[in-house]
Amino acid sequence: MTEPVCPVDLTAELIRCPSVTPEEGGALVVLEALLSDAGFDCTRVDRNGTPNLFARWGSKGNPRTFGFNGHTDVVPLGNPDDWTRAPFGAERAEGRIWGRGACDMKSGVAAFAAAAVDFVRNTPPDGAVILTITGDEEGPGRDGTIAILDWMAAQGEAMSACIVGEPTCPETMGEMIKIGRRGSMTAHVTARGKQGHAAYPHRARNPLPVLVGYLDRLAQHELDKGTEHFDPSTLALTTIDVGNPASNVIPATARATLNIRFNDLHSGASLSEWLKVEAKKASKDSGVLLDLEVHISGESFLTPPGPLSDLVASAVQAECGVAPVLSTSGGTSDARFVKDHCPVVEFGLVGTSMHQVDEFAEIEQIHQLKAVYSRILQDYFT
Repeated sequence: MTEPVCPVDLTAELIRCPSVTPEEGGALVVLEALLSDAGFDCTRVDRNGTPNLFARWGSKGNPRTFGFNGHTDVVPLGNPDDWTRAPFGAERAEGRIWGRGACDMKSGVAAFAAAAVDFVRNTPPDGAVILTITGDEEGPGRDGTIAILDWMAAQGEAMSACIVGEPTCPETMGEMIKIGRRGSMTAHVTARGKQGHAAYPHRARNPLPVLVGYLDRLAQHELDKGTEHFDPSTLALTTIDVGNPASNVIPATARATLNIRFNDLHSGASLSEWLKVEAKKASKDSGVLLDLEVHISGESFLTPPGPLSDLVASAVQAECGVAPVLSTSGGTSDARFVKDHCPVVEFGLVGTSMHQVDEFAEIEQIHQLKAVYSRILQDYFT
C-alpha cells in the first residue's frame, strides 16, 4: 500500500500557486502531475484562455462513475498591506493553514484529489472516478465548468453523480450539505429623461422620480413566501448612480442595479418579464424611458433528497459526528452547471473566512474532509 496523500500538504502546494482569476498560476499543473502518477487520464480542456482540467480513472462510459468538481482560481487579494500573513505563503500556525484560497476552495480540491488518489491506488473500484477542476469559478464562469461539461458531452464522458467541494458549513464542520441553490440574476436599469435647469423643472424630464418610484415598487413587492426546500426569494437594490456634480441641473440619465436571488417558484425569464412590465408602467405618461439589461447567472435547482444526499450525509455523520442539514441557502456555485449533467450536491469546509483578508482553513477540518470523501467513495462503490 502506497503512502497516503496528505491533503494539507497538497493544499499548501496549491495555495503557493498565485491563481487569481484568470491566471492558472501552476495549480492545475500540480494536480495533473499528482493524478497522472496515480493512473488518471488527464486532459487540459482550456477554452478562450481559461484553464481547466479533466481527469478520469477507469474506463470511459462506465455506468458507475463518481465525480468531484471544484476550482483552483481565487479572488483578488484586495490591499496586500492588509494581510498579516503572506497571501500565497501557505503558513501553518494556530492549527490553521493561511493564504488566499485556503478556504475557498483549494483545501476542498486537495481533499477530494487526495481521497481519489488513495482510493484508486489502494482499492481500485469496479467503476470510474472523474475529477473536473476549473480556473474560472470566481470569474465570468463562461469557459470553466461549462467548457468541461461541453467537452465531456462531445467525448462521450459522463458522471453518474457528483460532489462539488465548495465550503458549505456555516460554523461547524459537517453541519450542512447543499442540495440545491437559488437562482441569481442582476438587472441594470437606465432611466433616460431630459436635462434642464432645476429652477425650471417643467422644461426638463427628470428621470430620478420615475426611477426611484420604480425601484421602490420592486423593493416593496413580496416575491413569495418560500417553498419546501427554499427560503423566500429576495430582491436587493445594490446601487443608484447619477453622477451629477451640479445642484442646479436636472440630469438626463440615472442608473441603478438590483440583484434577485430566487427560488423554484420563478425562472430567470419570468422575473425578467416582471421587471419589464413594471418598467413600462413606470415610464407611462412620464416621457422617461427605462431601459433594462438583465444578466441571469443561474437558475434555481434542487437535487431532491434521496440516494446521493443520503450517501453524503451518512459519510459526514460517520466522520464528523454531526447529522448534516440539507440546505439550499447561500450564493451560486458551479453546481448550477453540473446539475444539467447528473445529480449533484455540495459538501465542504466551514466557510467563515472565504474571500476575506487572512483567509484560512482549519487543518483538522481538511483531514476530516478527505476522510468524508474517502468514505463516500468506499460506500458508493461497495
